[in-house]
Amino acid sequence: MKNITLIIPAKKEPNSLPLVLNEITKKKINVKIIIIMDKKDYETFQAVKNFRCKVIFQSKKGYGNAIIDGIKNSKSKYSCIFYADGSTDPKYISKMLNKLKKEKLDLVFGSRYEKGAFSLDDDLITRFGNFVFTFLGNFLIRLKISDLLFTYILGKTEKFKSMNLSSNDYCLCIEIPIKSKNLGLKYSTIPCIERKRLADKKKVKAFSDGFKILVYLIKNFLNIINRK
Repeated sequence: MKNITLIIPAKKEPNSLPLVLNEITKKKINVKIIIIMDKKDYETFQAVKNFRCKVIFQSKKGYGNAIIDGIKNSKSKYSCIFYADGSTDPKYISKMLNKLKKEKLDLVFGSRYEKGAFSLDDDLITRFGNFVFTFLGNFLIRLKISDLLFTYILGKTEKFKSMNLSSNDYCLCIEIPIKSKNLGLKYSTIPCIERKRLADKKKVKAFSDGFKILVYLIKNFLNIINRK
């Protein structure tokens, strides 16, 4: 798996991110790692500066912007968006890669809502929100994806770059599958178990971030109608 770069956006994760990096090291997962953070996030930087990884400071604010900057800096054949909180289990990296190669895909999306998969980090609100947005994405945009908001994704780096992603916030979660469909990329999903975050606090604001994602989804639906 030496041709894979893990893209890890981090925001105030001084306790969880070192645990994530230690797990990858102990399990001898042969990947390159890019951590993207705000230049003012001094605690997280100090916590990871001695690990074998590349740290870059993001060009703007936001979760999406961190991922965009990570993709721009990835030079590996494959890139995998990975979480800094420990909820993404690294054992799925090889499974994603195997599926991508075997089925000649461009991207593989992790899913918490397929048979054999579930989330230990969900609460009632987030699970309901994930279900609603996934339903809307499949109904309005015809995405054919089982977990729209889970950005545990492995794909060909050139395909990520071809999307010209622009969402600096959590709208990136749905920008990736929407642009994958619009560009005619070959993608599929794989069932994953999302673990509980290891430490620190969740950054997603369920209602305000959810509203932004809803507006983004509706705008894309209207664009589809206008093109017809």
